[in-house]
Amino acid sequence: MEMYKNGNTKAIWQGGEKHALIGVSFNALTNYSESIGKDFVRVVSCNTTGLARTLYPISQNYGIDNVQAVMVRRSGDPKDSDRGPLNSIEPVLNVPSHHGPDVQTVISDLNIQTMAVKVPTTIMHVHCIIAKLNKKPNVKDVLSIWESTPRVNLLDGFLKNGETKIRNLPGTAEIMELARDLSYRRGDLNQIAVWRDGVHALDDKLYYYQAIHQESDVVPENIDAIRAMFSLESDNMKSIHKTNKALGIN
Repeated sequence: MEMYKNGNTKAIWQGGEKHALIGVSFNALTNYSESIGKDFVRVVSCNTTGLARTLYPISQNYGIDNVQAVMVRRSGDPKDSDRGPLNSIEPVLNVPSHHGPDVQTVISDLNIQTMAVKVPTTIMHVHCIIAKLNKKPNVKDVLSIWESTPRVNLLDGFLKNGETKIRNLPGTAEIMELARDLSYRRGDLNQIAVWRDGVHALDDKLYYYQAIHQESDVVPENIDAIRAMFSLESDNMKSIHKTNKALGIN
């Protein structure tokens, strides 16, 4: 950091760095204003970004009493041939995993506990989330909230043909194939993919699954962070829409 200070240069840290080192963590949807004019900002990790994007609008509309989430993490990116596990599933034995406290750096009042496991895939992370809300959720209403939330896409795992279920996008492989078919840059998926048919409500609890493309969901966040740091835009939603338009995110 001293090098950047001495060079009078603004800098962005990645999510793997500690929040305490920088003092300001960034998510465009939840706390954009905290980074306006700042010299040093930490853009939170791919998993934290995914949790923040879907939990924040639910918190705003329903209020959240508690969140419990399990991160099913890819073992490495496609190019990381030296990463593992190869034929194993490795749990993170510390509870909470770092993801919960990290979400609290961008949604400070969120009560959340997380666990994580690493699995032998390179494609995406999957989150299994249970959120206890302050009032009973309605699935149709929740889906409507997410449909109007930028950088969140609702997808169908299965389609119905009468009484028959047809496989559509049941897993991460099919989701990333769709991203390639839609000609997204580099085959990226900057949006968080939420399985529409995996969203359920029971009493005051909301259950859902989401998939995170770890290589790309933070890309637009970095652009928004730059815009905030240089005070180029004070309105987070205007910045988000500018970035989405430039990157072809819909």
